[in-house]
Amino acid sequence: MNIWKLSIKNIKSKPLYTFLSVFVLALSVFLLLAVRQLESSLAFQIKNNLGAIDLVIGAKGSPLQLVLSSVLFLDNPTGNIPYAEAKKISKSPFVKTAVPISYGDNYKGYKIVGTTDKFATLYDAKLKEGRNVEKSMEVIVGATVAKQLDLKLGDTFQSSHGLIENGIDVHDEHMIIVGIYKTTNKVIDRLIVSNLESVWDIHHHDSHEINDEHHGHDEHHEHHEKEIEEEALSREVTSVLISFRNPSAFITFPKQINSTTNMQAALPKYELDKLYQYTGIGFKTVSWIAYIILIISCLTIFISLYKMVKERSFELALLRTYGASNFQLIRMVAYEGISIGVFAFLLGYALLRMGIFIMFTFFETDFDQYILQQIPYTELLKIGGGVLVMIIFSVLFAIYPIIKMNISTTLSNEK
Repeated sequence: MNIWKLSIKNIKSKPLYTFLSVFVLALSVFLLLAVRQLESSLAFQIKNNLGAIDLVIGAKGSPLQLVLSSVLFLDNPTGNIPYAEAKKISKSPFVKTAVPISYGDNYKGYKIVGTTDKFATLYDAKLKEGRNVEKSMEVIVGATVAKQLDLKLGDTFQSSHGLIENGIDVHDEHMIIVGIYKTTNKVIDRLIVSNLESVWDIHHHDSHEINDEHHGHDEHHEHHEKEIEEEALSREVTSVLISFRNPSAFITFPKQINSTTNMQAALPKYELDKLYQYTGIGFKTVSWIAYIILIISCLTIFISLYKMVKERSFELALLRTYGASNFQLIRMVAYEGISIGVFAFLLGYALLRMGIFIMFTFFETDFDQYILQQIPYTELLKIGGGVLVMIIFSVLFAIYPIIKMNISTTLSNEK
């Protein structure tokens, strides 16, 4: 007796019940997997993109906005701060590194960030090809930018004012690509990095390239460099990314900045942890909805299996008379329930992958590589195990009539 074939025939004999059971269970699996993927991706990105940044100093406003704009580059800046103040901060004994950043332009939606060579070290970014920025209007593009816009070394472009793509407020100056970063799976992959002079020159229309091309005498050159430094100190930057020398700075330095200056200091890890907690409420809500759907789907499976056992009690009793044991009949029901569960789990996972593919194809971006991370196998096993346990409970309740079956009574009661 082929128990497996009998189970398949039973599944095919009631297509409506089978479809409802698989669809509802697959929906709950899809929601649970989607929540776990978003949750793990958010946690990964928060940890991954912090890099070596312990503190962000910028204009007064929302600390979370300051962190989102200066660390993840997902929001508008809170304003600007004097570059002279940023230089003073870098000289503090608490500070290991201080990286000023300034931005307000974009190229086809990708932000252009003026900063120093230390910016790349915050994200462990290495050059794939080309060289570092040496003068104004030179840029290094992130791996995602280069791929999406098909940019190469030596290419030039004109930036647009603002943080979103527009073809109206385009600057006259041409920027040239001198380097391309390797893929880091961090925010720098989606940035165009230049020096501070590039951002200042574009917005003030007065190029100050640091080179001695037109200065043949050392004395004249030194005087020129001093003028540039003095003028730079009168300029502004968006924020400063700080790395501390020791943990004790976390207690005193932010308070000192907030209480004695017109700037604000925000701790990225603290602010992003708060954001994660807020979003966690939404994740939990969707998870509970998914669990409720999972319970409903298992009840549907239980009803389907129980109905099958009751309606085919005569056939099952007849199988017993032909030598089938109770265990074989129980296996038949169990195979049916587990088959539905496995198929629903695979369908739910396929729906998740298909949904992600369609979503990112529609938006024509590769945010999936930048934001979304693969679901950990432990989570897949956990959700799959949870579905299996629910199926087993459904099967255990459904086989009760088989265990209590009286063969002679069942056969004599046939109508």
